[in-house]
Amino acid sequence: MASTKEASVMEPNQTERIARTPGEAIRTSGVSHGFGDLEVLDGIDLSVGEGEVVGLVGPSGCGKSTLLELLSGLAIPRSGSVEVEGGSEPESRLASCAYMPQRDLLFPWLSAIDNAAMAPRNRGETKAASREEALPLFARFGLAEFANAMPNELSGGMCQRVAFLRTLLAGKPVLLLDEPFAALDAITRGEMQEWLAGALLAEPRTVVLVTHDVEEALYLCDRVAVLSARPARVVAELRPEAPRSLDRAGAVTAPGFTALREEALRALREHSR
Repeated sequence: MASTKEASVMEPNQTERIARTPGEAIRTSGVSHGFGDLEVLDGIDLSVGEGEVVGLVGPSGCGKSTLLELLSGLAIPRSGSVEVEGGSEPESRLASCAYMPQRDLLFPWLSAIDNAAMAPRNRGETKAASREEALPLFARFGLAEFANAMPNELSGGMCQRVAFLRTLLAGKPVLLLDEPFAALDAITRGEMQEWLAGALLAEPRTVVLVTHDVEEALYLCDRVAVLSARPARVVAELRPEAPRSLDRAGAVTAPGFTALREEALRALREHSR
């Protein structure tokens, strides 16, 4: 069984975030949605800039994952509009988004590299060409020696890293990450947060991250939207200080960070019912 200790992605001197590219990648205007008589989202207005990492936090069942489905084109809002990379039709949104669910969903009969290379294979590339496309990312993200390992030979953190590489290899400009570390233990989760911070520096994308972990959102994201209880609306937006060190332990214990975490928790408490 591989160790859960995750290798660093970035060189020691690379401690600042890459500047965001001007422009808007995602916009929702007055988006409301529900299922039958159950109202889930209530007038969501959200804007995400190109290259920006935005977190969504809120009470359980408030519709965070439903909002990701609307962004990805897998669902159509009852009212309001959704635009991703300039396209508003579901097919256009789906073409622009790569979705990573809570669980890694790796195929147990495929090696790590063949799991990661599923996207180029689905585009019609040969097995050899798909592996050739995936291999540089395995080297960059500290997985080169595990490329031929089977999923049951990898730690939980490594499986999530392979799943993230598979998401990157889809070649989409927008990544939708739905609680990607929820199934991991606390130590591995912290390591994976630090690893993902470096990964997004090495391979910048527009990202919407859903998480129940306020600290995770504030550490990884340029901006965090706090949602109320169902039917959800945006009740606060928080902007962590940036640039921020890739040293997670140092970042989450800084006075400014802890004050912002308390502000986020206070907003959640006030709007949890």
